[in-house]
Amino acid sequence: MKICTLLLVLGVAIGAAAPADAKGCIKGAIVGGVAGHMAGHGAVGAAAGCVIGHHAANKRQNTNQNR
Repeated sequence: MKICTLLLVLGVAIGAAAPADAKGCIKGAIVGGVAGHMAGHGAVGAAAGCVIGHHAANKRQNTNQNR
């Protein structure tokens, strides 16, 4: 059941995000979903991973533009 929830969350994240906004989100959602699954909160982990991954990708992009 938890795997179904994780797949649903990932599907919604992939479908709802525009390609330009998804940078870092998908990878973060996968890692967060796995970590959250191990802790018993897969959907929360996937959502948090998406946010953190997206933030890290934006930060990396801004750093590369400033060089």
